[in-house]
Amino acid sequence: MATTEAPVRKREILEQAVIRFCGDSGDGMQITGSQFTNTAALFGNDLATFPDFPAEIRAPAGTLPGVSGFQVNFSSSDIYTPGDVVDVLIAMNPAALKMNIADLRPNGILIVNTDNFKEVDLKKAQIKVSPLEDHSLDGYRLFAVELTKLTRMALQELGLDAKSMDRCKNFFALGMCYWLYNRTMDATYKWLDDKFKGKPVLAEANKRAMRAGYAYCDATEAFQTSYEIPPAKLSPGVYRNMSGNTALALGFVAASQQAKLPLFLGSYPITPASDILHELSMFKEFGVVTFQAEDEIAAVTSAIGAAYGGSLALTTTSGPGMALKTEAIGLAIATELPLVICDIQRGGPSTGLPTKTEQADLLQALFGRNSEAPVPVLAASTPGDCFWVAVEACRIAVKYMVPVIVLSDGYLANGAEPWRIPTVDQLPKFPVTFRTEPEGFMPYARDPQTLARPWAVPGTAGLEHRIGGLEKQDVTGNVNYEPLNHEKMVRLRAAKVEAIVQDVPDLVPAGDPDGDLLLVGWGSTYGAITAALRAQREKGARIGHVHLRHLNPLPANMGEVMKRYKRVVVPEMNLGQLVWVLRAKYLVEAQGLNKVQGKPFMQHEIEAKIEEVLGEIR
Repeated sequence: MATTEAPVRKREILEQAVIRFCGDSGDGMQITGSQFTNTAALFGNDLATFPDFPAEIRAPAGTLPGVSGFQVNFSSSDIYTPGDVVDVLIAMNPAALKMNIADLRPNGILIVNTDNFKEVDLKKAQIKVSPLEDHSLDGYRLFAVELTKLTRMALQELGLDAKSMDRCKNFFALGMCYWLYNRTMDATYKWLDDKFKGKPVLAEANKRAMRAGYAYCDATEAFQTSYEIPPAKLSPGVYRNMSGNTALALGFVAASQQAKLPLFLGSYPITPASDILHELSMFKEFGVVTFQAEDEIAAVTSAIGAAYGGSLALTTTSGPGMALKTEAIGLAIATELPLVICDIQRGGPSTGLPTKTEQADLLQALFGRNSEAPVPVLAASTPGDCFWVAVEACRIAVKYMVPVIVLSDGYLANGAEPWRIPTVDQLPKFPVTFRTEPEGFMPYARDPQTLARPWAVPGTAGLEHRIGGLEKQDVTGNVNYEPLNHEKMVRLRAAKVEAIVQDVPDLVPAGDPDGDLLLVGWGSTYGAITAALRAQREKGARIGHVHLRHLNPLPANMGEVMKRYKRVVVPEMNLGQLVWVLRAKYLVEAQGLNKVQGKPFMQHEIEAKIEEVLGEIR
């Protein structure tokens, strides 16, 4: 009697890998990517993610505008970006394949759902000949899998309708990836039980689909190799997988506890900022009040009212909402009340690219108000750094009695990384003292060091004072139209913002402290710049990098640091906004590396610019 030998398997150890799941927005690619990310994080890998959402809310299924993707780079060593090229691409339909195949490395693994490659599917993706038949995929390791059919076979005993079964095919693909990278399914089992606690049949369906995907790879001779990526050597501590918007929300809660103030958020939903509202709404037990306003103006003015009443107040939005909030931000400047304004930047102008990332609101944040209305501006550099920027923005706001703008973007907001949870003693303490003594009270008398006016909560006997957008008389706060008084108040408000520089640490360049080239970055370019810097220094380049958290005021030694290098390059996801400021303020011949595509920088793009500039010097 003949016997069938089990296929010989090989396990290969890798340092890192990049996987991208892509399909229709209804195919569950974000959930699939998030579950693989959580599993990698629990295993101890360093990681970086890049969720990519379709710009249209209900794009027709199977079309190019409806493609959704999730990329995760996981590693046994430090990583800084989601990866330039993809090692494994899972494409659920022809449109997803067409939009993403260019990023798959030669000989990379390509898994496609052949059940969605019928003539009608090809037509929706504007493809005339099936790529499964025209040899255009010969340069990749193609695994053509009947994902939909196999998922239905695995679930046929559960009594679900075809539509419900088809929704589980993303977990079949997830199971395949768990097999490829030797990952346990336990964490995903637990997540499914929690997610579908009221519908256990759906939890079981997704579990079966995932197990079926795992078993398919185990049984199919085509899959000869699986891979293992050991845990990274992270600094000791307790970690969690953290996205930028979640980090901002937690940072604001932590700041309210450190300031010993109730937290108020006035917000109007807008992509990609809405998740901050959703997150903060779950922290009522910490004294957090969230208010979903009817529009952007009501959102910011409600926050100003909360600040006047003694709360730690914030408002969240994106670029279009910032435009609508402009006059009210000016009111907060004139009344000198602490307020944090979060701008989660997206592609513009107008509605623009609501689900794509950009850094083009810097000049709006610095100058986008009528008259002379300076505010401090901070920017987060990584998803985890969003937590610390939130805390710092609140500290500055209450110390200097001033509105503060925080800049994040869609890439940081939706991306994730392992984040070490801080202990309470690692957080700065800045308890607030309200003015309560009537004797000698003047609403615009100033602290000699910070120029902050006293914070007097309305209803405190003897501390009644005027509030509003009309110009105030110095010290008394009475309405005043005198020319010299107006100029004095304008200069005082500007000097107060400039005084914040005493709280801004001096810059210490990463890499070489002087040399041929300095890279100056801000915001979410941090990862790509850091990776490029390390790679180029390993090749012998004398280059440095400073990344600006404080964009107004800039660090005191900014000009001195730039003078140490022969050239200055500023990578930005805009047409050159920070470089414009640096040229104007420091008269330095900085040059921009600019990208406005709704996508973050890749490491190789920055490396190419470094090599170009160094070639000119030599």
